[in-house]
Amino acid sequence: MLAASASQISRCTLGSIGGRIRCKTRVCFVAIGSNCQPHRHQVYHQHPLCRNFSTKETPQLVSITDHLDELHKIPLADVRNFCIIAHVDHGKSSLASRLLEYTGNLGHERQATAHQLGEKTTSEYNQDETSAITSNNTASKEIATKSSKHKEIKEEITLLDTLKVERERGITVKASAASMLYKHPCATNEHGWILLNMVDTPGHADFGVEVSKSLSSIEGAVLLFDSVQGVQAQTLSVYDKARALGKQILPALTKIDIPSARPLEVALAVSDLFAFDPDTIMKTSARNRIGVREVLDSVCENVPPPSPLSDDDGNMLRAKVIDSWFEPRRGVVCLVRLLSGTLSENDRISIVEPSIDGTGPKVGKDTYSVQEIGLVMPDRIRTGKLGVGQMGYVVAGLRDPREARPGSIMSLQKTMQTLISNQMELPSSAALTHQSVLYASVHPMEGDGFDEMHAAVNRLALNDTGLEIHQTAGSSNNGGGPFLGPGLRVGFQGLLHVEVFRQRLLDEFDLEAIVTPPKVPYRIQYLESKNYKRPPGAPMEEVIEDLADWPAQGHRFKVLEPMVDVRILAPMEYAGSIMELTKRKRGKGMQTKPIDENIWLFTAAMPWADVVTDFHDDLKSTTAGYASFDVSEADPPQQEADLVKVELLLNSEVVDPLAFVCHRDVAQSQARVVCQKLQEVLPRQQFVTVIQAKADGKIIASSRIKAYRKDVLTKAGKTVGGGDITRKRKLLEKQKKGKKRQQATGKVQLSQAAFNSVISRS
Repeated sequence: MLAASASQISRCTLGSIGGRIRCKTRVCFVAIGSNCQPHRHQVYHQHPLCRNFSTKETPQLVSITDHLDELHKIPLADVRNFCIIAHVDHGKSSLASRLLEYTGNLGHERQATAHQLGEKTTSEYNQDETSAITSNNTASKEIATKSSKHKEIKEEITLLDTLKVERERGITVKASAASMLYKHPCATNEHGWILLNMVDTPGHADFGVEVSKSLSSIEGAVLLFDSVQGVQAQTLSVYDKARALGKQILPALTKIDIPSARPLEVALAVSDLFAFDPDTIMKTSARNRIGVREVLDSVCENVPPPSPLSDDDGNMLRAKVIDSWFEPRRGVVCLVRLLSGTLSENDRISIVEPSIDGTGPKVGKDTYSVQEIGLVMPDRIRTGKLGVGQMGYVVAGLRDPREARPGSIMSLQKTMQTLISNQMELPSSAALTHQSVLYASVHPMEGDGFDEMHAAVNRLALNDTGLEIHQTAGSSNNGGGPFLGPGLRVGFQGLLHVEVFRQRLLDEFDLEAIVTPPKVPYRIQYLESKNYKRPPGAPMEEVIEDLADWPAQGHRFKVLEPMVDVRILAPMEYAGSIMELTKRKRGKGMQTKPIDENIWLFTAAMPWADVVTDFHDDLKSTTAGYASFDVSEADPPQQEADLVKVELLLNSEVVDPLAFVCHRDVAQSQARVVCQKLQEVLPRQQFVTVIQAKADGKIIASSRIKAYRKDVLTKAGKTVGGGDITRKRKLLEKQKKGKKRQQATGKVQLSQAAFNSVISRS
């Protein structure tokens, strides 16, 4: 343990109440001399509704699968809606899977095993951190030999990662939910049950919309901190989102059983940065099931129950759509949370979008019959009915993705008129609004596959609220020029979002598409010019998302580029390299702040276009992979810059999707890099392929790919023409003319690798 002063570590408050020791938390750090030692009181939090009892008592095992018909008896006061938020790869999905195991959602045998191992490893870890892992491995082997089924169970700690791309990449890109039942003394019902509705969220910045969507449907959040890495960039981002929405935040350390873990140092850093009491920070490990019960207890005691609607009469149905996804055979499946009333199969429902801008709610034209309804645990279990406070799925035969947007409200058709006319409460979905930060064109690999791709993207947009289908590029070749067919204009939240989008099109729809290099939106302000006059009625200022709309050469204009505030967390020894990288990316206003003895926080304002190109790769290379970063909108959000558009030409023909914008000082160097990369990735043809980069009407870089050349001077192993040079020259000239004719009419095939080469230009 590291030495710490009494001022650095909060002392636990002890008192005697009726012969019992009372502690405000389970875990506290007490300064003893110059050394800091963990001290643990085996007493629960004192909650107004809780009964005092020791943690040594074995809790009664209860599973939601055994009491599906009795869930309607649980009042709203005994419901807890919470989510798990953290930086990417800090153990959100792993901890969520352990909670499902501990509450019996994965079967009674695994629940009993989880309780036995969890209680044993938690108590042993508190006594001796070094022996906990060894004893757990021994205990696991002993229990596994008692039943042959345990030998066949392949332990999964990513049960909520249902997408193929999530399991392949090891990240969460789509928020998922599950309902659990847990017995706790805080419950007010006769059974002592607490209904837990849990949402697992992504950690990467590109999927922040999923995090905001999850936070808008819960009352509390478990914020995880990696005991090895400590506070990371996305930790700050998700914390800010939860605080802005007024959610109850429960801090917890993960991976505390790893030999390189630093739980005490990280706890002190967290308490200094986020103003958490160190005593309230839970210690967990999903691998060895340490602290799983403490997390459940803390959620039951500290997360407030959902507030009932002010005008709830017990009859008016209002079900809020949290998420939706498309299934080819069932259509649109909605994940809903019942705010009031009950919803049963065969009910006739309508969907209304609450007012956001004061224009009033919008009621959908169509009505739907509920075909199937049930709970998610995380597998779907059909129950036929949902009550107030419950979270479950609804299949109602929806086919139009726009009818089931997250934040919409479902209500019975027969009471919809009463709901609107009486102006009854409809929770707003303003928290789910978002704006794309990148725009790219999506084109099918085959020219005749546009309609199929359009339908697939529309279905995927229902499952991914971060997508924004901005516009359609017609049905002719105007959308992609001579090298690409028609395409869609799609808005994204970041580069990883683009990659996951393309991968999901392939996995879920068996559709391979070409995604052009993403572009950031620029604001163009036109200036007065004698030679070039703006058309009458044309605006003097416009936002350009497609570089094909960039002003032509000769126009006078100013360019405002989007700016972001970048927060970088990295070890202190890489400070010089980070500052140099930030300066190279045109960063301004660099500030530093120590987080703990090793980690520093670097903040600077940078152009968004430089961040989305190759800043992530350069930062990881500079810091040996130890740095993480997060971005937020800067103030002011835009800044004037001397930018120039660089066009790429293949055999003197402009390829609009390959164009990019950069600062004028680095235009030539970046153009050379792109030309060289294209030379490496473009396939060799029967004709010469000339690659050129043009800016301000001038060629600033060029390269060429040599053509395949047949030896026309040799035929059947013999030299044509013997020693006659005129015969040989005639054959060579004929071949040269053929190559020139092919170059004029030939078509260069562009692959996804060609477009990826434009993204990274360093």
